[in-house]
Amino acid sequence: MQATTEIYLIDNGSLRPQATFSLRSLAAALSKRVGVTVQAVSLLHSHKIDSAKLDGIPATIVKRRMREALAEGKRDFVLLPLFLGPSRAITDYVPEVLDELHKESGDFNVTIADTLCGPSVEQPDPRLAELLADHVRSHLDSADSAGPMVTLVDHGTPAPIVNQLRNTVASQLKMLLGDEVAGVIASSMERRDGSEFDFNEPLLERLGEVIEAGATSLIVAMFFLLPGRHAGEGGDVAEICEGLREQSGFESIRTTALLGEHPGLVEILADRLEAARCRTKAG
Repeated sequence: MQATTEIYLIDNGSLRPQATFSLRSLAAALSKRVGVTVQAVSLLHSHKIDSAKLDGIPATIVKRRMREALAEGKRDFVLLPLFLGPSRAITDYVPEVLDELHKESGDFNVTIADTLCGPSVEQPDPRLAELLADHVRSHLDSADSAGPMVTLVDHGTPAPIVNQLRNTVASQLKMLLGDEVAGVIASSMERRDGSEFDFNEPLLERLGEVIEAGATSLIVAMFFLLPGRHAGEGGDVAEICEGLREQSGFESIRTTALLGEHPGLVEILADRLEAARCRTKAG
């Protein structure tokens, strides 16, 4: 890879400043880990945040940042997705953006790294489940002899392949935790209407209906990366958990930290970047 290669750590983007701060923190940690500059760049939304709320440093999005770089004469790029799996933002939207930029600016080289799960959702990187297990164990109470129920909750998706990732990582998490917990079940924060999206079930808000009676403690293992409208303080998941606590028999519902807060995530990102760099050299 040439020294002039632009490397972007890309998330979906959020209108909440904390998401941009978290993305920047990860990009800085990754830059230190790999010894090259990694820039924090979103796909959407973040450029609309008032820069005064971002320490005076405006956020940017891929289309805008690449246009600027291309105008500066840059022609080599690596996009490193901060996505758990191959969501349509990566498989559909990013290629559309690149096609548009090719039409505007001519030829340039782009390598898109694998998402965090790795090249296969059938056999995702086991470290994702290990990070989740670490977060769950930080909430275990030795006084709870029966152990809590655990739900791995993701956003919910229209793409079956992303849902498959949710279920597979939940199975890995169940194996890791073993008899430390009463059980592990996968759930989603939300879903689209229509029977074709039933694979997102069960929803987190209805979890009390599907967990066996008698479970009094629940740990929500957050299969989310950065804080925003859905995850983190005051997000949708927190609101759903409050409603679940009122409507179900759970005496205690505890929510884990986000995956982006685990230091081990930087190692996974470093591996994805190194693999992308090797593909670039081979090409």
